[in-house]
Amino acid sequence: MSNFRISRQIDLPDEMRVARARALPNLGARMLFFSGGSALNSTARALKSYTHNSTHLITPFDSGGSSQVLREAFDMPAVGDLRSRLMALADETVLGQPDIFRLFSHRLPQKAEAAALEAEYQSLLSGTHVLVQAISQPMRDLILTQLAAFEGLRPKSFDFRRASVGNLILAGGYFSYGRALEPVLFLMSKMVEVQGTVRTIVDANLQIAADLADGTRVVGQREISGKENTPLSQRIERLHLFKDGKIIPPQDCPLPKRNRKLIESADLICYAPGSLYSSVIANLLPKGVGQAVANRDVPKIYVPSLGPDPECVGMGLCDQVAALLVALREDAGDDCPSDRLISGVLCDETAVPKPMRQRIEECHGVPCLATNLCDNQSALHYEPHALCKALVSFT
Repeated sequence: MSNFRISRQIDLPDEMRVARARALPNLGARMLFFSGGSALNSTARALKSYTHNSTHLITPFDSGGSSQVLREAFDMPAVGDLRSRLMALADETVLGQPDIFRLFSHRLPQKAEAAALEAEYQSLLSGTHVLVQAISQPMRDLILTQLAAFEGLRPKSFDFRRASVGNLILAGGYFSYGRALEPVLFLMSKMVEVQGTVRTIVDANLQIAADLADGTRVVGQREISGKENTPLSQRIERLHLFKDGKIIPPQDCPLPKRNRKLIESADLICYAPGSLYSSVIANLLPKGVGQAVANRDVPKIYVPSLGPDPECVGMGLCDQVAALLVALREDAGDDCPSDRLISGVLCDETAVPKPMRQRIEECHGVPCLATNLCDNQSALHYEPHALCKALVSFT
């Protein structure tokens, strides 16, 4: 049994802990986030003021946007979410960093003639583009080496519309290191001096597939998320890893030892805001994740998304907590107590009414902790510093 307990009466935020974290972020807590997509990026950017030791395990299963174009062209994992989290955690105080950030975040135009797109790409490749010229040596040559690796394999018909330059650089590095993401993630982390650790949950080229309540199966993140395509009309019953028309059993996709060690050393584990299935539960599918979480005696906090989640058709917050527990118990065991998997649900006090909070505790034995977390400008977004302070208070 876990010895860690969260009192429902806990005061959030704990000003002394927050002040200590802000004074010495380089000695900050090892906060580990299971996430994907862009939902956590604003919070990750704010988190640098409280700790430089956060870890972000990201899904490489995205199948939309610029990542999808790369996946179709090269049969590779998705890199867009990894790139955006690296940028969110980059040290913005380093000389020359804004120039690198601008290059990595630059996208080619959506509406431009093919010839114009090709011309801009060629200026990037040759190093004559103004964004490349702004970067000092030897960093410039390092970036150009990755772009050259991309060029060596790209089909001439490659669609550059809305292509992210950072994604192209990551793809080039992926090819340079024998189709492995970890080395190029390490390299890019050093390039932009990331204040934390960003890793893919598994270094594998897979999709996700969802079994729906009506018996149908939907394959691909963008088909599941409902952001680029028609939203789901049926509830998700189960999520799988998937490749070449077949379900990939968890034992065939184990959690890498390096990531297990990160979970085993975490001071806090957070199931982060974002699409519940494609951003959070997808991270829990590899063999060993649930057991590693259960074995670590630290706060394990679920922060649900604000506003509707197209992946959660017909589901309330209590159902979402249940879905997380089911996914974790697939690996940790059906008899694993709830408090070894989720210590508490952290929510905004106005977004989640008190009766709903009480029901979560009654159904799952998991306390639901409420405080003021909403952005004053939008009830659909967390205020980044408020969320960071609340999480720091648990460490």
